[in-house]
Amino acid sequence: MLVQDRTLPKSPKSQIRTSSHRFSDSKSLDFSTWVRDNLFKIVTVLLLIATIAALSFLRNFTDTASLIQSKSQEHSPNAIPLPVINWNSIQPIADKSSVYSRFRSEKWIVVSVDRYPTDSLKKLVKIKGWQVLAIGNSRTPKNWNLKGAIFFSLDMQANLGFRVLDFLPYDSYVRKSCGYLFAIQHGAKKIFDADDRGDVIGDDLGKHFDVELVGEGARQETILQYSHENPNRTIVNPYVHFGQRSVWPRGLPLENVGEISHEEFYTEVFGGKQFIQQGISNGLPDVDSVFYFTRKPSLEAFDIRFDDRAPKVALPQGMMVPVNSFNTIYQSSAFWALMLPVSVSTMASDVLRGFWGQRLLWEIGGYVVVYPPTVHRYDKIEAYPFSEEKDLHVNVGRLIKFLVSWRSNKHRFFEKVLELSHSMAEEGFWTERDVKFTAAWLQDLIAVGYQQPRLMSLELDRPRASIGHGDRKEFVPRKLPSVHLGVEETGTVSYEIGNLIRWRKNFGNVVLIMFCSGPVERTALEWRLLYGRIFKTVIILSEQKNEDLAVEAGQLEQVYRHLPKIFSRYTSAEGFLFLQDDTILNYWNLLQADKNKLWITDKVSKSWSTVSPNGKSDWYSKQAEMVKEVVSTMPVHFQVNYKEAIRSDQSLMICSSELFYIPQHLAADFVDLVNLVGNVQLHYKVAIPMFFVSMDSPHNFDSVFSTMVYKRKPPTNSSTFYSAQAPAVHPWNVSSEQDFIKLIRIMAEGDPLLMELF
Repeated sequence: MLVQDRTLPKSPKSQIRTSSHRFSDSKSLDFSTWVRDNLFKIVTVLLLIATIAALSFLRNFTDTASLIQSKSQEHSPNAIPLPVINWNSIQPIADKSSVYSRFRSEKWIVVSVDRYPTDSLKKLVKIKGWQVLAIGNSRTPKNWNLKGAIFFSLDMQANLGFRVLDFLPYDSYVRKSCGYLFAIQHGAKKIFDADDRGDVIGDDLGKHFDVELVGEGARQETILQYSHENPNRTIVNPYVHFGQRSVWPRGLPLENVGEISHEEFYTEVFGGKQFIQQGISNGLPDVDSVFYFTRKPSLEAFDIRFDDRAPKVALPQGMMVPVNSFNTIYQSSAFWALMLPVSVSTMASDVLRGFWGQRLLWEIGGYVVVYPPTVHRYDKIEAYPFSEEKDLHVNVGRLIKFLVSWRSNKHRFFEKVLELSHSMAEEGFWTERDVKFTAAWLQDLIAVGYQQPRLMSLELDRPRASIGHGDRKEFVPRKLPSVHLGVEETGTVSYEIGNLIRWRKNFGNVVLIMFCSGPVERTALEWRLLYGRIFKTVIILSEQKNEDLAVEAGQLEQVYRHLPKIFSRYTSAEGFLFLQDDTILNYWNLLQADKNKLWITDKVSKSWSTVSPNGKSDWYSKQAEMVKEVVSTMPVHFQVNYKEAIRSDQSLMICSSELFYIPQHLAADFVDLVNLVGNVQLHYKVAIPMFFVSMDSPHNFDSVFSTMVYKRKPPTNSSTFYSAQAPAVHPWNVSSEQDFIKLIRIMAEGDPLLMELF
């Protein structure tokens, strides 16, 4: 580029000349001179070019970074930050405000309360050596109070200073989390996680659980353990082990409900590290809403019983079991596992906590043990909606698989705890809120003085030893009679079980009183097993009392004298059915009978008869005289009924009385008539028919027994004698277990489920 001179203009003439010789006066054009004269502009242009290049590069870099971030976000939509905690800078939290600041106890029972103290809770406060801590919520009555219990309302909880309080919902039982922290702060070594609707069986937690794991009170023993032979088996239904194979616990994946066969064999593990101890509940066990709504009539309360003689059973690493929040003991080494998540549905919170805690328990060498019935919970027929369990049924199967496969490289236990909570949030099992809640929970634990457990090597990562023949332990669970709608091996509801429910619904509040003339040590339990499935209870009377078998003493000749005391024990029963052990009751044929009427064999000619004492033995004459004596003392309504039924004073009614039914509303009349007999030695075959016709007219008796099979002497071929279509069969001899098995096989024609008893 040429730069012209900047001199003043010359005259036009001069300009013209110059114009014709325009380059004659210019400066020298060598390169060095040009660079020197234009250095400033050259530098400016170079800076401009560099600036444009830099901006272009930054623009391209930003677009590339944005693209990479966009791609990353496409693959990580739930990216959740892992909280960073300085474990060494956590300040202690001391109880300085509550009236219990100086109180200490090693054993605590923590419950959530949203109503006035229940009878069960009043019993809990009386358990020796344990302190009850009741945690209120927004539904708890303002004036809640129970002597012997420590109660914290919402306002009182707010003053405790715990970080977790910022995350707890106001109207939920998960507020128990602050109660756990308070108990730990005040010296807890064991915490029984309970609710206010269960009675501890025997009022002694130490009788059932292993409260002490070390020291003088500890049980030094091996514990039966599920086999780890099948590494793909990650969840079990413990109810099968305790005798109820058609019941499943809340939290069991529904695809596993049909797994009802008992264990081929068990192994054993040394006791001492059962840091989480799950108890079984009689009455209303921990069942999900699917079971609750499909396995019972809507207005009938559950009363399911488990085998209290079955041994406790441990879970090996790699295998889990549902754990709840109302019948579980946590030892101090597992206090960290008490955290109830806050971002899931209420009925899923404790179950998800249980699976989360079991996985982490393996990191410290601990395990879960399930115990035989420890509490009896009462079914109030107050079911919860299926929606409250949505987080269970949708995710629990996938959660268990995830937990078994999860691994961590962290070197501190609480870091593993936080990492697992974070991983579960990333997988969608709960939300970021529970990650933050876990961080607050762990910091609060340290702040109240809790020492985190030491890590142990994970057995899952080591080759499993083969299970030798000598290491295999056998236990065959009992098949207890069920009072609910069960499932077959296929998991489908059967027609036969539907029948069982109808029978139970019809007779579930009727007391069966059975008189055994045969050897009770061989038959008493069998009779209870047979008829206890149907009736409210089975009372067994015999000539000889047997306390071990709960057999009461009674004399058959005057058996009616023993009935009033039984009536007084079951005032809420619908009625009472008497049966002798030489008569078989086909209960499935009694559904049409009216339970408000009297039932007896008055239409069975070989059982009921009216005779004249004249020409008979002295026994008939004496019995007739005693009847006249008793009738003469009867009140008018009894006497009128009796004389309408028997027209002649010279007649005597006799009934074999192997089988009869008395409704509750006539039980008082029966008792009055027994009292009228007094010391008169009236035989039961004479007294019973006299009582019946005095209480009501025979025209009003229900004729349900009119078609029963009745013979005076046993037939030679009993198999052809029996009929499943008859309401009852007489006579039948059962004097041994073999006789009983034969009977069951024959009766199975009417009740096929009887074949499962043996």
